[in-house]
Amino acid sequence: MRPITGREELDLFSQLPYVFNGELADDLAAGRRRPAWMWVALRGDRLLARAAWWSRRDGDAPFILDILDIDDSAADPDRVDIGVRLLQTTTAATLPNGSRPPEYSRFVPPDWRENAATRQAVEDRMTVLERAGAQLFVERLRWDWHPQSPVPEPGGRFAFRPVHDAEELVTLMALALDGTLDAHSRDDLTRMSVHEAAVKHYEEELARYTSPRDWWRIATLPGGEPVGFVIPARNDYNPIIAYLAVLPAHRGNGYIDDILAEGTRILAEQNVPRIRASTDLGNTPMANAFRRAGYLNFEREINMTWS
Repeated sequence: MRPITGREELDLFSQLPYVFNGELADDLAAGRRRPAWMWVALRGDRLLARAAWWSRRDGDAPFILDILDIDDSAADPDRVDIGVRLLQTTTAATLPNGSRPPEYSRFVPPDWRENAATRQAVEDRMTVLERAGAQLFVERLRWDWHPQSPVPEPGGRFAFRPVHDAEELVTLMALALDGTLDAHSRDDLTRMSVHEAAVKHYEEELARYTSPRDWWRIATLPGGEPVGFVIPARNDYNPIIAYLAVLPAHRGNGYIDDILAEGTRILAEQNVPRIRASTDLGNTPMANAFRRAGYLNFEREINMTWS
């Protein structure tokens, strides 16, 4: 068990299939991954398991464990044990002693429970994580909009304007946290104030996007009162709907459709090849809004965390 030596071992590391394989070279070049964070378990020349950490930008600490694979084609009865040993080894070598490991993320097919082979592969990886001390945190739906879908027309109920500044957006984000169905936000609120949670989300995610901030939109009534907002953006991989919210006083009126439509239009005007978004499996109102807007649930995401 060892880390890879560098880019020259990407072919070895990529012997096990996963959607991120095609991004590894660019991630290494950008500093989002490091060879020391990409571990393999080998028996001779055969790759038995692998694990890798990812960070948002060069110089950051590992932000997420987003690759953990074992050889699903192998008949080895100890393949899960090998995965556990690899995860424990790379965790000890990569993270500060005694620190809480970052969250684990895995993209899986939307019907992963209905296919026996896919379900076994997902559950084997979850077993590896559980034996290393993690537990399921949330399952999320991943959404995809393509230009072949109709671009939503303006509904006319609201005016949309850019966000004035970070302070205004953080204030609206704090209001939107009242009654939130988002598991990560609810977890933050167990450890910090509403304002602190909004600032954390803004500084750790939204402020890092390099796409134009004049894409960000606040929906207002004719008198200027905000009813919600949408944050269209571009991350390192795709155009995305990064944040979408209706303020508590205005929920239940179907406003989410107009606000999502505005965010979709802004990105569609950039001639993007796709738009991505995510919602928690349990956030039914948000999921239904994406479906109505022509987004397709093309994947799910499994998040697991350590206490």
